Amino acid sequence: MTQEPMVIVGGGLAGATAAKTLRADGYDGGILLLGAEQRIPYLRPPLSKEFLLGKANEDAVPVVPEGWYPEHDVELLLGSRAAGIDPAAHRVTTTDGRILPYSKLLLATGSQPRHLPLPGSELDGAMTFRTFDDSLKLQSLIKGGGRNVVMIGSGWIGMELAAAARTYENNVTLLGLEDIPLSAAIGPELGKYFQQLHTAQGVSFRLPASASAIEGTDGRVTAVRTNTGEALPADIVVIAVGVVPDTALAETGGLTLRNGILVDASLRTSAPDVFAAGDVANALHPFTGEHQRSEHWANALNGGKVAARSMLGQDAVLDVVPYFYTDQFSTSMEYSGYAALSSGLVPLIRGSLEDGSFIAFWVREGQVVAGMSVNQSRVQKPIKALIAGRVQVDPARLTDAGTALEDLLPR
Repeated sequence: MTQEPMVIVGGGLAGATAAKTLRADGYDGGILLLGAEQRIPYLRPPLSKEFLLGKANEDAVPVVPEGWYPEHDVELLLGSRAAGIDPAAHRVTTTDGRILPYSKLLLATGSQPRHLPLPGSELDGAMTFRTFDDSLKLQSLIKGGGRNVVMIGSGWIGMELAAAARTYENNVTLLGLEDIPLSAAIGPELGKYFQQLHTAQGVSFRLPASASAIEGTDGRVTAVRTNTGEALPADIVVIAVGVVPDTALAETGGLTLRNGILVDASLRTSAPDVFAAGDVANALHPFTGEHQRSEHWANALNGGKVAARSMLGQDAVLDVVPYFYTDQFSTSMEYSGYAALSSGLVPLIRGSLEDGSFIAFWVREGQVVAGMSVNQSRVQKPIKALIAGRVQVDPARLTDAGTALEDLLPR
């Protein structure tokens, strides 16, 4: 009998990488990939960075070229949404009534922007930011410069979008609930570094502050009213207050949920032959022994590979050190490590924050659990090795710029 195809629900990096890995590892059966958007699977990081800034064109965004799919006999169903899954019957139903049987199923449904119940959020000029079309829209609004942009949210995406809007010479004001932006992620000292970077480029901050309403005239945004009563002039308002895992489909199949779809280290869900990867997966990590959900692209990339190999019956686990990066103005930052383990720790600094070139290390019980490099190249590989190897480090050598990081690794 002909085996049913592998079905992948989700047209992002995790889903496309899984399809690519299935073929690379020798699977020659059917592969069906459903994507809710009309675009082939694409990378999200450029949307708030180089693509938004006009430094990269559309060709730099796809995970693989469009021709790869027919060349490797991967069927794309773009603009197709899954409505439900039946793990017992091994089938997926779509919103247009199709029934898709599967041998193995990967849920890579990602996440959706968190919406705020703000009066006026439906006005023209107010938007969230997640998709390729969102990036195109925001670029068209800000690239001419001279607009009043209010950014609601002081996380990584909010800071990146603020930097892009200011680079296009718009007037930018950023609201956040923290006293210092990014402090929940990297602590107050380093959060202040990024805040000063933005302030030096002309970004204004209202911290801590929240939006109470978006105001407008004739259907268009004119201002953002804050919780202090201040009215901030606005032509463009971007709500960037995080995302929530898209678990609606998993719920139809009765899968176990906990801050996403709960999966083991091999990305298996609670249902036989159903796997999950990317933003939506809350995976057991062998390093920490705890479940963690990551919304960064490296997790989607590595998760797609692990899920595919698990679907093929291989012994695969998601055990790589988490990684992400950001570009803001002329500053480039890379981070590897475990936020749960670094929380509350005061980072050790190698280099100088004042000079804008440094590495911050978070050390717990003598071991590096996270490392962030700013405007330094080719240092993340040894940082990851220090973390993964649970290497005991001497703080004096760790912070000594004259000591090569490789020299801290066991011989």
